[in-house]
Amino acid sequence: MPFISTKTNKPVSDDTAKKLKEAYASAIELLPGKTEKWLMLSFEGEVKMAFHGDMDAPMAFLVVSLVGKAPGEAYDALTKRLCEIMGDVLGIASDMVYVKYEEVDHWGWNGINF
Repeated sequence: MPFISTKTNKPVSDDTAKKLKEAYASAIELLPGKTEKWLMLSFEGEVKMAFHGDMDAPMAFLVVSLVGKAPGEAYDALTKRLCEIMGDVLGIASDMVYVKYEEVDHWGWNGINF
């Protein structure tokens, strides 16, 4: 049950969101047991953001939430891939991307909790 939230100060058109969706679908498999089948995504473009004191440079903040835990090396691989995706799809340099991981113990779906 992974969820990836993307906030960026760049515009996110429908076409861009589709490209991100496709890239995230394969990237999430870097976490053991995670697949696109249960992947939910959100995209927020043109968010007012500042980083390194700069409000004009392209930047992004991603939050990856998942039930349970993953090994550190899996998070390392996913962070690397997500930063590459930000560069490839949105033209954002890796040093202008933060990725936050949230390991969740309780997650509800379809009227039940996992």
